[in-house]
Amino acid sequence: MTMPQYDYDVVVLGSGIAGQSAATSAAQAGLKVALLEKTGKLGGSSAMSGGFFAFSGTEEQAAEGVQDSADLFLQDLLSTGGGVNDRALVDAYLDRQDETYRWLKEQGAKFRALEISSGQSAPRSHNTVITELLAKLHRSFTEHGGETRLGHRAVRLVRGHEGVVTGVVVEADGSEALFNARAGVILATGGFSRSTELLRTFAPEQLAAIPYGGAGNTGDGLKMAWKLGAGVADMSYITATYGSHPDTGEEFHELLTAYYMGAIIVNQDGRRFVDESKSYKTLGREVLKQPEGLGFEIFDAKVRAKSHPGIPLNDIGMIEDLGHLFKADSLEKLAEAAGIDPAALVATVARYNSSVAGRDEDEVGRTHLCNGVGELLPLDQGPFYAYPAKALMTTTYCGVTINPSAEVVDVDGDVIPGLYAIGELTGGFHGAAYMTGTSLGKGVVFGRIAAEHAAAKLATSVAP
Repeated sequence: MTMPQYDYDVVVLGSGIAGQSAATSAAQAGLKVALLEKTGKLGGSSAMSGGFFAFSGTEEQAAEGVQDSADLFLQDLLSTGGGVNDRALVDAYLDRQDETYRWLKEQGAKFRALEISSGQSAPRSHNTVITELLAKLHRSFTEHGGETRLGHRAVRLVRGHEGVVTGVVVEADGSEALFNARAGVILATGGFSRSTELLRTFAPEQLAAIPYGGAGNTGDGLKMAWKLGAGVADMSYITATYGSHPDTGEEFHELLTAYYMGAIIVNQDGRRFVDESKSYKTLGREVLKQPEGLGFEIFDAKVRAKSHPGIPLNDIGMIEDLGHLFKADSLEKLAEAAGIDPAALVATVARYNSSVAGRDEDEVGRTHLCNGVGELLPLDQGPFYAYPAKALMTTTYCGVTINPSAEVVDVDGDVIPGLYAIGELTGGFHGAAYMTGTSLGKGVVFGRIAAEHAAAKLATSVAP
């Protein structure tokens, strides 16, 4: 029996922010595009995210008097990434960030808050309601003739003359079909936070973290590209994000970064174990080494007052409403309620307050709230709070190697023609850890780049 075939200019696999941005951009450019989603609903991990995009030089920053620049952004990216980032990819992001930011606003993105978070020396996390943005992008995609198919799982890439990727075989409803792609296949299949097999291969210690991420994030795109000889990058740096309540489940999760607002982090023994101003990925790596993989964010009324209602990572009020905060009038009572060694917690907070006052060196080397920014304040105003939190495997932020045109590059550094990869599936950009907002940000930046490159290639091939 002959396999059914469908012909398109571009086939995009995965409907998170990367895939949706690529598909929408390609459709807006006049290409015939198929957007294929493995699961029964659109959005992937992006729809489960906090909705932060990292940009510098924006209108929102100017309105709040924030001093930021592409140079400072670059320094932060390289510092957070431990200097192992692929500089060409970082430069591509910075070169395209302004155009990407403006395109998102043209598509209806409304950046409702500007925050400072992991890896940032200035507030550059622009928050939007991510599900609304994804819906707007998909609406535009459909209006420009794009076709969407849910429940379509890619199983293998197809190569033609001289090794060019010409399409993908997809399984749906128990049968297979071939989707041909004249200008290329764009992999936007996400990471492998849901693959026990791949985590055991690349980061076995992370199996202790709470699993999260899109249900379809099992590494399909990585394995398909790998089979064609694609290189991989940053696999050894995978770590979960610190700050999620132990009861986090499939339908709802929370992340609280009160440590960037002034909290300290202690283990069950009441002792600090890491500089709280570091990337929440670094914190995630360290908390897994603690008893039961648990760290308590300890703060006082001054920090509690900094809560940003409705904004992910910073909404302490929502966490309290869920009943996930311990609260007491004294540190001793707080420790007893939370199951922390009371005497040790009192001594730890006393040492911290002494270092804040300049009488002693901080025991873990902390000097600021977040990545060199923000004044430390003593924890001395009751009531006091404790938030028990573990590391959440939200994203694997590593994977296949690409060039600045988002083309997949093989283990020898040669382009695999006709194959693009974007978003969480790719390695090289982040390096050892990532800055808040750059995961969604790179999805859009390189999604746009992949679409443009494919459109230009198609225009060249049909030119007289």
